[in-house]
Amino acid sequence: MFAFLAVELTILFLAISYFVGILQEYIPPSRVQKILSSQNGKGYVTAAALGVITPFCSCSTIPFLKGLLRARAGFGTMMVFLFASPLLNPVIIGLFAITFGVQVTVFYFTIALAVSVIAGYTLEKLGFEKFVKEEAYAAPSTSSCGSSCGGSAPVQSKWARVWNSTWTDFKKVLPYLIGGIAIGSVIYGFMPTDLVSSWAGKDNVFAIPVAAVIGIPLYIRAEAVIPLTAALAGKGMGLGAIMALIIGSAGASLTEVILLKSLFKNQMIAAFLVVILGMAVSAGVLYSLIF
Repeated sequence: MFAFLAVELTILFLAISYFVGILQEYIPPSRVQKILSSQNGKGYVTAAALGVITPFCSCSTIPFLKGLLRARAGFGTMMVFLFASPLLNPVIIGLFAITFGVQVTVFYFTIALAVSVIAGYTLEKLGFEKFVKEEAYAAPSTSSCGSSCGGSAPVQSKWARVWNSTWTDFKKVLPYLIGGIAIGSVIYGFMPTDLVSSWAGKDNVFAIPVAAVIGIPLYIRAEAVIPLTAALAGKGMGLGAIMALIIGSAGASLTEVILLKSLFKNQMIAAFLVVILGMAVSAGVLYSLIF
């Protein structure tokens, strides 16, 4: 699992970072800033819609977030995208509908969307933007020996320039990426489904918060989390706890949290985890009460 995730996330990070870099060559930061401005609430709607249509998991959201930070997009709208993108991507919504039905999917979609928007707005109003690291806003600088040694530097194409920037970013996050994958893989490999279902079974009054907490250390792709929870349901796990587990594992992961350390200070990391855990627990409790 470690080797597969390491290769997959490396390719994803490089591909998405490069794609975002190319977009930034054609779409100036001022344009992104205007589109995702939080004024009149339009930016929040745009960010949520962007999260719905982008097929990103929790980790592959990070390079896109880096691009938004460098474009100085609205802080609240960036947070909406960060919360919504891994939870509302087309893959997870489609699998949700196939596995659990349309009614459950609509409930999940509504809760995830509403909490993402409310959390983004609240964090902006509370001034959490100050907990973004200053270097997260800076574009990586690339230098050439030719220019520094007095010779005439070869003119780089935009494609090469974007690739150099992408590679610089990747080298910065590589230790975080490998560390997060290693820890998540060990936890995933040694946590049997029987143990999870016993901790989060229908008879356990703490099943929903336990399921939400269990989900975060596991890095499980959307393609795997739905079949896994279907198997857990067959072992007696309550659907409210399943809802919490899905949000916890898809909305955040240990790997993502470690990657976010390169962008955010500890206070912002804590706020991010509180939002995901709060969303997971509230969705699980509401589902149990309503259905």
